[in-house]
Amino acid sequence: QVLLVESGGGLVQAGASLRLSCAVSGRTSSYYLLAWFRQHSGNEREFVAGISWSGRTDYADSVKGRFTISEDNVISEDNARNMVYLQMNSLVPEDTAAYYCAARFGPWSLRASDYTYWGQGTQVTVSS
Repeated sequence: QVLLVESGGGLVQAGASLRLSCAVSGRTSSYYLLAWFRQHSGNEREFVAGISWSGRTDYADSVKGRFTISEDNVISEDNARNMVYLQMNSLVPEDTAAYYCAARFGPWSLRASDYTYWGQGTQVTVSS
């Protein structure tokens, strides 16, 4: 079973930085996508940033130049595990949302509906 657990959200002022972390365990394939989505109250989840097994990255236009996605691969004899991070700089109130880590074993996609595995979410609130 693939499990994703996010951490690192919080309340910050505009202009501040936060780093979100997501522990991914139970990965069943070496060909994976890990992504961050966010959901503003009452809206659908939107793609924020993604990283593939090959190191390819992509970002939503609204966060380019401010957010950086990265990952660490931890491979043990009995399990493969990833840590995926979202470094968020120069935060603005429009970044306020619940942030979700997601995993997919398949081709590159920016659509939330294509991702099978999700974390529980972590709240980021940016005050003006």
